[in-house]
Amino acid sequence: CKCKSLFPPKVCMTCNGEDYRGKVDHTESGRECQRWDSPRPHRHQFQPKKFRDKDLKDNYCRNPDNRLRPWCFTMDPKTPWEYCDIAVCAACHP
Repeated sequence: CKCKSLFPPKVCMTCNGEDYRGKVDHTESGRECQRWDSPRPHRHQFQPKKFRDKDLKDNYCRNPDNRLRPWCFTMDPKTPWEYCDIAVCAACHP
């Protein structure tokens, strides 16, 4: 969607959070996020060097593939990934 926010993308997210650049590093259930540059415990394709425009820093929640909202791979070997609980800045209006 096309929406503008009065808040910087480090504070909260707009729409599906594709532009979110904050430092939330745990999933909505409280699991710690895996670093994007690490293949452990889950191997994945989202390497920071390949997705430079997605700001895949450290283990912060991001939305590099246009899912419903920011997410991350988890440090739990039994749970590959989960969504993160990020505050919404503004609603989108057509």
